[in-house]
Amino acid sequence: MTATKEAAESSSASSSARPMRADARRNYSKLLAEAAKAFAQFGADASLDEIAKRAGVGNATLYRHFPTREALLEAVYREDISGLCDLAYASAQPADATAEEAVAGLNDWLRAAIERGGAQNGLKSLLAMVLRDEGEALGSWCRESITSAAGFLLTWAQTAGAVRPDLDTLSLLRLVNAISIAAETGGAETAEHLMSLVVDGLRAR
Repeated sequence: MTATKEAAESSSASSSARPMRADARRNYSKLLAEAAKAFAQFGADASLDEIAKRAGVGNATLYRHFPTREALLEAVYREDISGLCDLAYASAQPADATAEEAVAGLNDWLRAAIERGGAQNGLKSLLAMVLRDEGEALGSWCRESITSAAGFLLTWAQTAGAVRPDLDTLSLLRLVNAISIAAETGGAETAEHLMSLVVDGLRAR
């Protein structure tokens, strides 16, 4: 078990031992709901003061639940990140995949990651923070989860002889982020065209 996982489990156990009061749970839920709206509209730079105001709480309450902007982003998009990770592991099947099966699995995951990142400004910003190695809060769960899942999928595809061996996990995630950004102005057709070029370029020769 890694130190990060041990810390996460310890934190979880601590949280379960000290459940939030009903009013604290309500404030937490309201903050998450308003943050999701704000990040969707304005991206990761949305005003935290405005989020607290719309949730009907003070800034101190917001920071008590979410000490950093990164912690709030991670809480809002935790389910999305978990979904992308689960999909990466599911796409890396079967273990003895042919090269074409591996290309198809990688392609499916890349498409899902690009579609989700392109559809949600905050999620796209969160993934960009992972790539820039920003924020202590991201180191505890988000960064490790997404890089581990993407790395597992990439290693599977490389082992199957489908993907060039010089591609690393961060480069793969950078490609996802770049296409998501390009899709903002070019739309779905642009994203699909870039996807086909990227997947073709990643193939082992």
